[in-house]
Amino acid sequence: MLVQSREAKVFAALAVSMTVGVIILHALGNNPPSAGAFCLSSYTRVVSAEEAILTPGAQPAGTWKSIKIYYSQTTSGNIHQLAFLSGLADTEDINCHYVICNGFGGGDGKIQTTQKWRTQNPVTHSWLSPEPQDTNEQQTIFICVIADGKVAPPTKQQMKMTEALIKGLCRKFNIKPEAVSYPAGWK
Repeated sequence: MLVQSREAKVFAALAVSMTVGVIILHALGNNPPSAGAFCLSSYTRVVSAEEAILTPGAQPAGTWKSIKIYYSQTTSGNIHQLAFLSGLADTEDINCHYVICNGFGGGDGKIQTTQKWRTQNPVTHSWLSPEPQDTNEQQTIFICVIADGKVAPPTKQQMKMTEALIKGLCRKFNIKPEAVSYPAGWK
């Protein structure tokens, strides 16, 4: 009799805790409390390179002529943190087309598209130079990889996703492989 009572209590406690857990997860919806390295939602919502390229107002082939990959010069981050570090009020003002996360601030290899890409606008200046760019650079797709190249080099997943993104962009916009520039130390 004592064993049955104990089993019933354990079963009841399990059922109550699972029910409470489900209610909490439903209440959170698509907003996890922390999208850290061990957050399942950060892995299940990874955007493929092909999905990142597609945008409703995509320009015709030939509009974009080159691709430039550069490091964020940070050891962690995502599009929101880069905007904050740049002193921008909103992520819409960030000056690149894509951000590739490294697992610290966003899922490893996660591709984030910026407002500049969604609206198919050129960046107003390169990451390293505040001066306006020449016409060729206005036809350049800028990809920011969260890394500094020294203490925090790009991860294998970042490199894999960046290469997949580059391959898709080159195919869609007829960009020649020679027109892709990589940061120092890219393997």
